[in-house]
Amino acid sequence: MSKRNSQANKAAARERLRVERERQVKKDKARRQIIVGASIVGVLAVAAGAGYLIMQANEPSGWDKAAEAKVVAPANTSGKNGSTVTIGDAAKNTVHLYEDPRCPACASMEQAIGADIDKGMENGDYKLSFTIGTFLDGNLSGEGSKNALSALGAALNVSPEAFLDYKAALYSKEYHPEESADEFAKDDYLIKVADTVDGLKNNNDFQSDVKNGTYDAWAMKMSDSFQSAKDVTGTPTIKINDKKIETPSDKAAWDAALKSAGVTK
Repeated sequence: MSKRNSQANKAAARERLRVERERQVKKDKARRQIIVGASIVGVLAVAAGAGYLIMQANEPSGWDKAAEAKVVAPANTSGKNGSTVTIGDAAKNTVHLYEDPRCPACASMEQAIGADIDKGMENGDYKLSFTIGTFLDGNLSGEGSKNALSALGAALNVSPEAFLDYKAALYSKEYHPEESADEFAKDDYLIKVADTVDGLKNNNDFQSDVKNGTYDAWAMKMSDSFQSAKDVTGTPTIKINDKKIETPSDKAAWDAALKSAGVTK
């Protein structure tokens, strides 16, 4: 091989090496761009996801919106926003009940003396007044108390009798759920219980009001009324003529409480 050919071969080799280096540099640069681009996309995706979650967390719930909505008060109510519920003739005495739909102690009281309380109203011994709260939804998480209260509003719109009978059914041993369960959050469950009550069974208007949340805003205002009762710290609370009494455990204790308050039969 001549010296000239050897030099030409070396030059050609150097040129091939230069071209290969440039190609590798371009390849490495493109790969880095892809990696950086993918990283940016990933960061943006995470940021977008976090932003969406924050937005969702800050988005008002249906009940938050109900709290600000125009109130549709059920029939058979009075006072501001229909938050006064009084049932019975114009008797001089008033028995005021403070309850929460998810409250197990309220259920126990209803099962023990609910019929006796209602009977005294029916006999004209006193009027019944109701203030219903929803604080257990906050304590236990969920929305069963609010949803059940809205359904009670739908029952009250049908009649006072339907309201009382529906409340008794919701508190019954058969249908009142465990405190930690949130069965009352389900419209279908509330309607199932209502189908055991005269006046509510297969009542399309009642069912529509439950499903559409017609009385959701009213329920929130009623709950506010409960919260504003400063001398009521739990449920059930019973007042006879504005004086709190110890919750009776049976009919004898209830009769004694009425007698002590000067309510004669």
